[in-house]
Amino acid sequence: MFGMGMPELIIVLVIAFLLFGAKRLPEIGKSVGKTILEFKKAMKEISSDEAPKTEAKQKKNKNKK
Repeated sequence: MFGMGMPELIIVLVIAFLLFGAKRLPEIGKSVGKTILEFKKAMKEISSDEAPKTEAKQKKNKNKK
């Protein structure tokens, strides 16, 4: 995962725990999860919007030949 091993991951989690505290970590995790989900949705929408345009261009190119 991003070239990080278990020791590095534990160090990052300990630092996050010290900075934000036990009460805030679940809130931060939930926010990060929602952000990633929204990003994935946006990427799917963009790629689905691009697909018809790409197909139309390919059809035009085939008709020209």
